[in-house]
Amino acid sequence: METRQITINIPEKVLLAEKTDEASFGRELLVLAAVKLYELGHLSSGRAAELAGMSRVEFLLSLGRYKVFPLEAELRELESSMANGIVQYAIHSKWWIR
Repeated sequence: METRQITINIPEKVLLAEKTDEASFGRELLVLAAVKLYELGHLSSGRAAELAGMSRVEFLLSLGRYKVFPLEAELRELESSMANGIVQYAIHSKWWIR
C-alpha cells in the first residue's frame, strides 16, 4: 500500500487539554477522519479501516464508540435501490391506474 504523509499543525494547548502526546493524537485524528468520511459516505468501510490503520472488522466494531451505525452506507444504498425499484415498478406496471 502506497501512502503519503500530511503534516498538520496542532496547538500545544490542544494536546495539553486532551492530555495526550503527538503520536496518540495523530492516531486518534486518523480514526476520527476515517469514521466521519465513512459516515458521510465518502469512504467505504474497507477504505476507512485502511485510513484508520485497522482491519475492516475492527473498524466496524469501533463505530459504536462514535455513535455511527456500522452499515449506514449499505443501508442507504439498499434504501435507494428499493425506492428506485418501486418507482420503476410503478412506471412499468401502472398499478395506480387500476
